[in-house]
Amino acid sequence: MTYRRPHFVREESWRYKRVKDAWRSPRGKTSRVRRSKEGWPAVVKIGYARPKSARGRHPSGLVEVMVWRPKDLEGLDPKTQAARIAHTVGENKRIMIIDQAKKASIRILNPGVKEKEEEAPVIAPETAEPTEPEVEVTPETPAVPAEESAKTEPELETSEPEEKKAPAKKRKKSKTTKKKSDKKWAL
Repeated sequence: MTYRRPHFVREESWRYKRVKDAWRSPRGKTSRVRRSKEGWPAVVKIGYARPKSARGRHPSGLVEVMVWRPKDLEGLDPKTQAARIAHTVGENKRIMIIDQAKKASIRILNPGVKEKEEEAPVIAPETAEPTEPEVEVTPETPAVPAEESAKTEPELETSEPEEKKAPAKKRKKSKTTKKKSDKKWAL
C-alpha cells in the first residue's frame, strides 16, 4: 500500500527567490499556513508519518544496507535487503561488488558504472571506399555535383555590388566650464 503525503514547502517560498523550499514551521501571528487555512499548503503533522514497518526503507520496500567492499555482501538476504555502494568506493572495487551481487542476485541501488561497450572495428583508410554524395536530378535543377554547386553559390553572392555605408558622424563633446562665483554669503 502506498502512502501519499503532500509536498511540504516553506510558506511564501513560491513568492520570493530568497525564501527556499526547505520546510520551516510557520510562526507568524496571522500566518494562514499555521492556521491551516483551506487552499494553503499543509503543515507537517504526526498524522502524515509512515507506518513504523515502512520507515527507513527504500521505495521498493527493501531495507538499504551500505556496502564498502565485496565481502560486505556475504550476509545479505536478497528478498528483504538491497545494497547501496558507498560514495567513496572507486570504480574497480565497484565493479567487483556489482559482479559479486549479480552472482548472489542482490539488488544494487546505485550501480553507477556503465558497462563498457565493444568498440566498432576501425577500417583502414586504404580499404575504405570513398562515397560520392547522391544528388537527385530533376528538370528544375541542373545535374551539378554538390561540391561544384557550393563553389558557384558564393560567387553569385559576391558578384553583387556591396553598398558602402557612410561612417557615423561623431558628436562633438560640449565643453562646459563651471564658473566659480566670487560672491560670499553674508551671515
